[in-house]
Amino acid sequence: MPKTTAPPFIVVGSAVPDMERAIAVVEASDSAKELVREAGELAAGVGADLVLLHVTTEDEYSDRRESMASIPDLNVNYTIDEAQDGARTFAKDIGRDVLDDIDIEPEAVGRVGEKGDEILQFADSTDADHIFLAGRKRSPTGKAIFGDVTQRIILEFDGAVTVVTT
Repeated sequence: MPKTTAPPFIVVGSAVPDMERAIAVVEASDSAKELVREAGELAAGVGADLVLLHVTTEDEYSDRRESMASIPDLNVNYTIDEAQDGARTFAKDIGRDVLDDIDIEPEAVGRVGEKGDEILQFADSTDADHIFLAGRKRSPTGKAIFGDVTQRIILEFDGAVTVVTT
């Protein structure tokens, strides 16, 4: 009997044809880029708006701020606004790279904070009805100790969630 594999995408929630405004969470991984492309194709196919959201964590922001402050003879103050703009630019660049041949013009948004909080708050504030995000395979112990953003989004978001696991 041939071995089968699970589909790369898992949809939790309502059907895609009801999609009006979707959020694709943008990351640097190949699987996340594939997910952005899938989100773009689906949103374009049903005439939905697509927002590309990249969240820079507080730790990432702090590390970058400290790195910039440690450069001798450079008086630079890396602000939250600059971090958000960098996150927005990252989302926009990924969108341009993977959606260039799809008939959709996504909005790019950058946020700084805890990923789960930022994704859920943004989805709520924009009346999004679908979230696309990449998840990591973790053991139950890893989820209990470190938390799991993907699991939290699935449980707390009141709409469809499409996940690709790496």
